[in-house]
Parts: sequence; structure tokens; C-alpha cells
Amino acid sequence: MESLTTAADPLAGYERTRSVLFASPRGTLLTRGRSTIAGGELATLADRLPALLGRSGGPAAGAISFDGTAHLLIPTESAWSAPLPAAAPPVPSGRWWRRQTPAPAAYLRAVRLALAELEAGNLDKVVLARTLELRSDEPISLRHLLRPLLGHGYSFATPLPGGSTLAGASPELLVARHGRQVLSNPLAGSAERSADPAEDSRRAAALLESAKDLHEHRLVVEAVTERLSRYCDSLEVPKAPQLTSTATMWHLSTKITGTLRDPATSVLTLAAALHPTPAVCGTPQAAARRVIGELEAVERGFYSGLAGWCDAAGDGEWAVAIRCCEVHEHTVRLFAGAGIVAGSVPERELAETTSKFRTVLDALGAGTDALD
Repeated sequence: MESLTTAADPLAGYERTRSVLFASPRGTLLTRGRSTIAGGELATLADRLPALLGRSGGPAAGAISFDGTAHLLIPTESAWSAPLPAAAPPVPSGRWWRRQTPAPAAYLRAVRLALAELEAGNLDKVVLARTLELRSDEPISLRHLLRPLLGHGYSFATPLPGGSTLAGASPELLVARHGRQVLSNPLAGSAERSADPAEDSRRAAALLESAKDLHEHRLVVEAVTERLSRYCDSLEVPKAPQLTSTATMWHLSTKITGTLRDPATSVLTLAAALHPTPAVCGTPQAAARRVIGELEAVERGFYSGLAGWCDAAGDGEWAVAIRCCEVHEHTVRLFAGAGIVAGSVPERELAETTSKFRTVLDALGAGTDALD
């Protein structure tokens, strides 16, 4: 077994059931260990974690579900390496058996019902998700899936209860803390990229001027700002969003920075205050959760939760678990969601979720024919 500290390739020391891999623009973390924090609530982790880490100091790493349940590994070994280079090309794969839940027509009906809730004044935004399940006769190579994802935004692979793995490449940082410095980078408002450069530029410009998408983005930024202001002496919040992109999507992005009032405040305390934001749930939160429970035909689990790490000092990074999948031996379950606000068009929201599936589909080498 190769040592974590000497492996030039982070995946060389990766073990599916015992490792967490988390790569961000700051660096790449790889841990190995068997001790887990399972079932603990996010709100209690900040107080419990230093004692659980003991002398090692961590970092603990793993995932937190949409509902706030933690599944973290306490490492026996951990190593940092430099930020990863550009992702490797995918390994072409064969045919997949596939199933969409809900079916596209059912998702359209759910979006229309959500719009009726908005028109009735019951809420301002709700996010509705759907899944795409792929099954192969051959065992799925997690390393083949991960290599094309690494180097994109916040990429991760972490064990889940029951033996599956959460893997993905998220463009969205919920919160990071390094000393007293805090960063959050909410995304909301999206447009599919185009292979034609002129059309791609047109879509980007249209997104930046879209009243519907700017409204959706503002709801998220206001919520994040209000919650972080409880812990920060000062916050820097740009007046207008910027464009950011992945290989498949354009997003409206706002980077919010701040300085902690109390230097003892853990990144997990901040994550508990922020999660879930309107970007993955909606607003008001209670009403959005109700509508999700009534209209969403999937069990989210760790999708739209968090993936990341925290050390004994309270430093850490937590990305929103989007553009991700659950990987089993022969199946991969992809997730994608869209924010429904006044002015949303059901067919466009369905198309947006289809585009968001492409991050994992491309990494699998499955191609868009998986949606045929």
C-alpha cells in the first residue's frame, strides 16, 4: 500500500472505503482511516470534533447530507498536495442501462405545481431535483470516474453509509475558514454552455442581464449575507454578480468575504448557519422544504448537502454537493436540480437539469445518449 505522503498521484493512495479525497483551488487533501462520525447533526459537530480528532488534529473529512446528518472519517493518515492540474480525459465506456426519476413529463408537472405555489404567495423560490440512474454489467471504476473530475472547482470522493461513494466536482463553495478569514461563493442563475463561441458568449451576456436569474441570485446572496453577518465583524459583498463557468454551464457568482468576530468560531458553525441556502432549497426555507417534500420524487440523501473537511482549529472548506453522484458497484446515480422562481419556464428548468447531468456523464464517458 503506497504511503499517502509519497504518492505523486493523489489517486494512487486512495482507497474507496477508507479514504476521502477533496481537491480545491487551495490544494488537495487525501485522508485514510476507518473511524467515522456517523449520524451526528451538523449543528453539534463544531463542539464535538476537536475531542474526536484528539492529538492528530485532523482534518476530519467527508460529507453532510441535505438534512444535516454527518458522515465524516477521522483519519489515521492525511496528506496535502498542490492544487491539481487540468482534468484528465474520460475513459470511453460502453452502453448503460438508464432510468430517470421522475420521468421528464412528471418533472414538468412538479415544476408547474411549484409555480402555482409561488403565484399563491406561499414562497419565493424552491429547488426541485431529479435523478438519472445508470447501470453497467461491468464493475464501475471509481478512479476512471474521478480523474476527469479532478481539477474542476471543488472535486471530491467520500464514502457513504452502506458502502457507496459520493463523487463529484462542484463549482460552489458554501464556506471556507482560514484563521479569521471567511469566504463564501454562492451560485444561482444558470445557462447551458454552447460549443459555438458566438452563441456561448450570447448566452453568457443574456444570463448577466436576465431579470429572472438576477432575482434568483439575489435571494441566495441576501440569505448568505444575513447569516454570515451574525459571526463576522465585516463583510464584503459585491453589488452585482459576476459570471463564472464550468465546462457545461454558465453561473451567476458572488464572492462574499468576511472577518470573524470570534476567532474560535469553527467553519462547521458557519456551515450549520448557512446550510441549506436558497441555492439548493429555496426561500422561505420552511415553505420550500414543505414543497420539496410534496413534489420531489427523489430521496436526496447527500446530494445538495456538503463535502469537505475541518481540522481541530476550526479551519476548513465545505463545498455544496452538486454536480455529483452516488457510485455503487454496478450503478451510478446522478443528481441535478433547478431553482424555480416567478418567471421560470418548466421546459427550460428540465433542460437545465439535463445540462447539469453532463458533468458526471462526460466524466463517465457515457455521453448524452444516456438520456435518450
